[in-house]
Amino acid sequence: MALTSLSTTVPPLTLLHDPNSVRSEYALQALQLGNRQFDVRHVTFAGGHLSEDELRDLTFRLAGDRVDALVRRGRRYRALDLDLDGADAETVISTLVDHPELLATPILDDGMLAMIGNSTERAEAWAVTGHCADARPTFSIPALKVTREAA
Repeated sequence: MALTSLSTTVPPLTLLHDPNSVRSEYALQALQLGNRQFDVRHVTFAGGHLSEDELRDLTFRLAGDRVDALVRRGRRYRALDLDLDGADAETVISTLVDHPELLATPILDDGMLAMIGNSTERAEAWAVTGHCADARPTFSIPALKVTREAA
């Protein structure tokens, strides 16, 4: 009887990473500690920006977040006097083409889905699963009632 190997195709992981972001650094370290193979693409104020086509592709594969979450709302956002809450994909794309430094990082792209790692729980879920995963539970556990019996 011949041995057959069980091979699963693991999608390639790419971390869109800004080394100046604490959250992005956390995601990078979590993936490294999770012994995951992944590529790192630096997206910083100085360079490594995504093209319009790449941004469009990313917005339509975004999971677990609204598209306007791709825009970082920091000092630069306020200085530009932007209001993108609830903005549609095309508005977000054109804003990020004009101001690529506003791209929220980290973003994990597993080839099928892309997800913003704006929480440590999400970054840890990526490291454990090896793909875009959300750490938020999809079910709820009823609250347990603890009673103390009289001694």
